[in-house]
Amino acid sequence: MAAELPEHSCHHRTLLLGNYAVSRAVAEACLDRGRDLLSLAANPFTPPDVVARLARQADPRVRERVAGRADVGPVLLQALAEDPDDGVRTRARVQPASRTWAQCRAVDRVYGRAAEDIGVVGEMVVEPDGEWYRACALSGLPLLRRVAATWHRLPVPLVRRLADDPDPQVRHLLALNHPLAPPDALLDAFVQMPRQRAYLLTLDRLPRTGLRQLLGHADPGVRALAAGDPALRPPPVALLRDADAGVRRAAAAHPALSGEVVEALLWDAATAEGAAANPGLGAGRLHRLLDRAGLPSS
Repeated sequence: MAAELPEHSCHHRTLLLGNYAVSRAVAEACLDRGRDLLSLAANPFTPPDVVARLARQADPRVRERVAGRADVGPVLLQALAEDPDDGVRTRARVQPASRTWAQCRAVDRVYGRAAEDIGVVGEMVVEPDGEWYRACALSGLPLLRRVAATWHRLPVPLVRRLADDPDPQVRHLLALNHPLAPPDALLDAFVQMPRQRAYLLTLDRLPRTGLRQLLGHADPGVRALAAGDPALRPPPVALLRDADAGVRRAAAAHPALSGEVVEALLWDAATAEGAAANPGLGAGRLHRLLDRAGLPSS
């Protein structure tokens, strides 16, 4: 490794130091210079005595990485469980339930981040066994329940259990990752996580009706979803004047609007895009609109 390791910081250097066998000379050089310590702390092949020295580093992120290793011994783990940094203590307390590298990687995917930042979690190259995920779902530690919520094969009784979890991050991860997450969990995730809405809108389980209570929501993205509720009677005409273009677009596309109203909305720049998508525009009305636009007939 010493011969192949680039001197400058780059992806290849990080890849080597985080995943491949580390020579003692390379490890000592990194420690002496205080460089690449996060990579060394995560590398399964870092020598044990070097790991022990990394556990005493001033940077709590390095100590967190050490606490998340599958091979950390009980004495060192106990010391990290009493670390002055809360993040280090949390990671160390979870670790007794994560004793393989695959399990540690599964915890790493959710540790220290909100569900909105994690999003949809793909399968790992080496996936922990199902029994471990099921045990995580029953854990008293929210972090392990978050891990369980990312497993798309979690059985139905545990899905129901996590859908009612007191930790919103557990519920939101379940909504994003499990095909059987209940509709109300998806709707709550949609309201609470704006950056995940584009994905949630692709899911058939996201409620599209019964949304009247959200018409006055402060978030325009939520109002737009409610404005598109096809079951609303009367249609949400007040939202045709909403300050947000997305809300106006959804309201103008509502199928309960009369054809005359929709045609009038087509000539208003504020609502034209939504009105053009309205399913109430029949073929005859569409042809007349095209004629008025001056398009040549085929």
